[in-house]
This record gives sequence, C-alpha cells and structure tokens, in this order.
Amino acid sequence: MFNKEPYINLLKALIATPSFSREEDKTATIIEHFIRQRGLQPQREGNNVWVKSRRFEAGKPVVLLNSHHDTVKPVQGWQRNPHEPNEENGTIFGLGSNDAGASLVSLLATFVYLNALPKRSYNLIYAATAEEEISGKNGIASILGQLGTINLGVVGEPTQMQMAIAEKGLVVIDGEAKGKAGHAARNEGENAIYKALQDIQWIRNYTFPKKSEWLGAVKATVTQIEAGEQHNVVPDSCKFVIDVRTQECYSNQEVVDILQQHTQSTLTPRSLRLNSSGISADHPIVQKGKALGLSCYGSPTLSDQALLPFTTIKIGVGDSARSHTADEYVLRQEIEQGIDTYCQLLEGLEITN
Repeated sequence: MFNKEPYINLLKALIATPSFSREEDKTATIIEHFIRQRGLQPQREGNNVWVKSRRFEAGKPVVLLNSHHDTVKPVQGWQRNPHEPNEENGTIFGLGSNDAGASLVSLLATFVYLNALPKRSYNLIYAATAEEEISGKNGIASILGQLGTINLGVVGEPTQMQMAIAEKGLVVIDGEAKGKAGHAARNEGENAIYKALQDIQWIRNYTFPKKSEWLGAVKATVTQIEAGEQHNVVPDSCKFVIDVRTQECYSNQEVVDILQQHTQSTLTPRSLRLNSSGISADHPIVQKGKALGLSCYGSPTLSDQALLPFTTIKIGVGDSARSHTADEYVLRQEIEQGIDTYCQLLEGLEITN
C-alpha cells in the first residue's frame, strides 16, 4: 500500500528511548518531530502529541486514532536489554514494542495515509498520549477538551487486530474491618481479622446477577491484606484491597454500593472514573470489520477507553498476552498487516454525528 519502513524505524527509536509513565518527554519529542517531517503541524501538551487532518471541515463527524507511548518498567527475567530494539528474523524485541508501540506507529501510518486521500466523509485526529499504564491525570483525559467533539475513537492496544467491542472497567476498593485490641492470651478484644475474613469469604462467593453478553459477570477479587503488629495482640484493624472488574450492566458506584450493603467492613473506592466501555455491534466500523473477516470479543484488560466519554473500539497490533512480560516482542509482519487492516477498516467508512 505504501512504504511502512519509516514507521517500523520509528518504533525502534521509541523502544530505544525509555518512556516510563510520567517520564515520556523524550518519546513525545521523537513523535512530534516525526510528524513534522511529514509536513504536518502537531500540537503538544505535556507528553501528549496530537495532529488534525489537513481538511478539517466543520459539521463533519470526527474520528480519533489513539494509542499510548508510555511503558511499564521492565519486569524481572529479561534476557535482553529492554531498550535495545533488536530485530531477529522478523521479530522486534524491546520494552513497549507490543504494548503499545506497534499500534501507536501503525495508527500514525494510517493517519498519514488517510490524510492524503482526496476525499473523506469524516475529520481525523491522531493522538499519541501519555500515562496510559497508570490511568494518569496527565494522559489523554487532560487533552480531551482541546480535541473537541469526537464521534468515534479507535484505541490501539494489542488485540491481534481483532475487535474488542467491549472492555471491562475497574474499581479498586480499600476495605477496613474494625475490631478492639486485646491480649491474645486472654479471651478479650474483638479480632478485626476474623471480621475481615467473613467479608472476604462473602465477596469470594458472591455472584453479581446481571451478566454482560460480551464481558460476562462483574469480577471482584481480594488481592491484598494487612493486619496486626505483634503476635500477642488481637488486632483492632484489618485492611484489604478489592480489585473489581466491572461491566456495562452496573455503574461503578452501583458495584461499590452492593458490596458495602453485604459487608461490615468500611469500603472506600479509590476512583470511580474507570468505567466499562464499548460500541454497538451494529456500528458501521464493527460491520465493516466483520466484512473484512475480523472477529469481535469482550476485553478483560483496561485501557484509555475507560476515560473516553464517547463511542470507542479497541483494536491493535500484537498480542495482549505479551504485554508486561520479559523479552516483549512484536512481529514485523504483524505491523505491516496491521497498517493494511487499519487502512481498509477506515477508508470509505461512513459514520454520522
């Protein structure tokens, strides 16, 4: 379709430049410079870089192409330098290669291709954003006001170029059971651990009745617990953390309320903003994807979709199973085919305001 090598080289330059969440300034500069080299005029705020298509016409719907350029820190077990973008027999290794550098550069290639077309039924914005891995306040949420009204968002995350038409939300809840301190050798005090265990057992056994077609049931998992300071003192406090993956049948607040109604511990959500998200199976982009042979599924993993208050679809290059793993990699062929698929999906797409 067109020369994809510059975009693969861009990916390698990004891999070679550490870009941990909140420390993405150098990769933002690389992306900004790359866009300018193509005769376009990007905008930047903090470590977020975006660019609008040349023929941006009032009244037309707007499509946003978005992925992130921050990465997690490398886990234990890397056998290679995570910031050395080695390519071996078509496999490109490096931190952020799969999550989500491959999608980031493929969406940029798609933007450049679509921007050059003589006619398009919608306006186009490309955004390379920061702090996705921590759902940070200085990521995409911080620039939404400057992007204006968006009718459709295409979020680039490793989905093997299949369509995630629904994504689970997330609520992290801090729980605390209160008791009364006493001497462990005597029958006194009120053990907060035992109180917490009753609640934890209830949470473990409870099933939220409403099921989602694509996302299944809400899943609540206790992942951390802390109590006691010394062996001979009955603890008066037991703290625990609940990881809750939500779906569209319940708001995040409703999930917290249900859990609180059935437990004696105090439950405090850290945030309610990471909502479940998705798109109708009848949406034109989903229908076009199906015509191209792409499948649909519900994604259990969180992305910036959760922060976007408009219709979105998650689709991208690579495999989510490789994300955050040692010796992370992506295939050159996956990038080349991903660019082609993005272009086929978006060229000629008809959407309405």
